Amino acid sequence: MWLLNLFLLFFLITGFTGGNHPWFTLDRLNKYILLNSILIVLLVFTCLMILYTMGLFPQNIAAAFMMGIYTLITGFFLGYTSRLWKLKKKGNRIIYQHRSFWIDHAPNILAIILILFGFYRTSLITDQVVTGIRLTSGISLMSFGVFTWFFKVVPEFRSRGILLLDRLIKWDNVISWNWNSDSALSIEYIVEDNLQNQRIREFTTSIPLDEKKEIEYLLESKIEEYSDERDKILLNDSNK
Repeated sequence: MWLLNLFLLFFLITGFTGGNHPWFTLDRLNKYILLNSILIVLLVFTCLMILYTMGLFPQNIAAAFMMGIYTLITGFFLGYTSRLWKLKKKGNRIIYQHRSFWIDHAPNILAIILILFGFYRTSLITDQVVTGIRLTSGISLMSFGVFTWFFKVVPEFRSRGILLLDRLIKWDNVISWNWNSDSALSIEYIVEDNLQNQRIREFTTSIPLDEKKEIEYLLESKIEEYSDERDKILLNDSNK
């Protein structure tokens, strides 16, 4: 049993480290990465099913393996949630965010449902026998529910930057903004990759018509406030 606990602890720490590390951001995903990841997962599970059918992957090993996978998922979403919480704290208070039922309340309702269903899945409140797979799978659902509570699909304009999904864009990295249409706002910003190379990216978000003046005033004031820092960044980039 102690060996299994060490095995699960290793997967939990590995998942938490992976989710908490900033090397993974959603804006780096593309269809090729997603497709290759899905193919790799399907290939691994297909091989495991073949080994199980041939008797080379016994039931007790398969159960421990699935518990490890659920524990890895739990650690990843707990680490991811920790990283989002630290980004929100680093960005300071929210100045502006597009709010509606589907943005504010629907994700929170989904998060509560996932947490409650995950707790039910653990069998701690039912007459079913509590097994390792039920316990770890339920906790993984609960961790995903906690992540859903923290994750926002719309940009959060904060006093120290823009939180875009899982990336905090500091105000001194925001270059410009413009309206693509009456309600589509486009913002250009500087991003630094793992090799410390800077490049310009752009994202577009929807803004209600009655809030255009508010977001325009916010962007103009922040771009002017951080103009000196932005000029230094652009100057250093041009000298490389």
